[in-house]
Amino acid sequence: MDTQAIFNIKSKTDFHETALQVFKYQYQNNAVYQDFCNHLKRTPNNVFAVEGIPFLPIQFFKSHRIVCNANPEEIIFTSSGTTGSTTSKHFVTSVKIYEESFRKGFSHFYRNIREYTILALLPAYLERKGSSLIYMVNDMIEQSNASESGFYLNNLDELAQQLSTLDKMGRKVLLIGVSFALLDLIEKYQFNLKNTIVMETGGMKGRRKEIIRQELHTVLCKGFGVEEIHSEYGMTELLSQGYSNGKGIFECPPWMKILTRDTEDPLTVLDEGKTGGINVIDLANINSCAFIATQDLGRVKDNKYEIIGRFDNSDIRGCNLMVL
Repeated sequence: MDTQAIFNIKSKTDFHETALQVFKYQYQNNAVYQDFCNHLKRTPNNVFAVEGIPFLPIQFFKSHRIVCNANPEEIIFTSSGTTGSTTSKHFVTSVKIYEESFRKGFSHFYRNIREYTILALLPAYLERKGSSLIYMVNDMIEQSNASESGFYLNNLDELAQQLSTLDKMGRKVLLIGVSFALLDLIEKYQFNLKNTIVMETGGMKGRRKEIIRQELHTVLCKGFGVEEIHSEYGMTELLSQGYSNGKGIFECPPWMKILTRDTEDPLTVLDEGKTGGINVIDLANINSCAFIATQDLGRVKDNKYEIIGRFDNSDIRGCNLMVL
């Protein structure tokens, strides 16, 4: 299938037609997904709308090799996990598609990456192999073409000095960090940033007590001296990201869409504004599965969405489609 059609989507009609084409392609070429669809008796022969496409439970990425062709993987992205837990594996047979997705996705919301200096504070991700986020941010650092761009692990003093200096110089800075590390930084230093975007990628990674996003952003806004905290919504199983420029309200690039499902009847798509399980359509996942039922809870309105939390006992309740 021509992947350029995915990144050339301009309208709702384009998205609808392309999503149905991708569904047909993946049904025909992904044995695991085809079997799942057959169990639900939903196939390209009787599905004519995006809402009727089956969404594969994200747990399948922990137990199966989710691919659409016989090509060898170029890279395997893995999720973080607690000791002894099973991690997700995303077998990516075309890194070029991933790069095109995150590059075009970023420029869709933030314009040219070369306008920014990228300071990355991602210790939990940097300390392990197989992180898709590290791959993306490393590319952003290289594409930024700024000599000051780079990763920071435990050298918070150096980061604080660099951040303050660049901001005072009027440079456009993107500080992207995992939540607990950003909190560590502002507990040690106070900032009054004027030219910096602070973007959290979520997660305390067991380093701190989990808190709701609103509380986290209030603390971060005060510590960095900014009006809003931006956010990135992505995961190992996706090749695209949603972005928020404040208040936890996310938007998707044109080839990505969020739907919500009924938590008691996962085959039912909810109307806008109702809280439910997050279903993601990521057409950049052309070579794996573009239709994924996540363990996140949220709601959608006016083509924007917010993430409210996760299912309780999600490893158990999230599998309610896997018994079919």
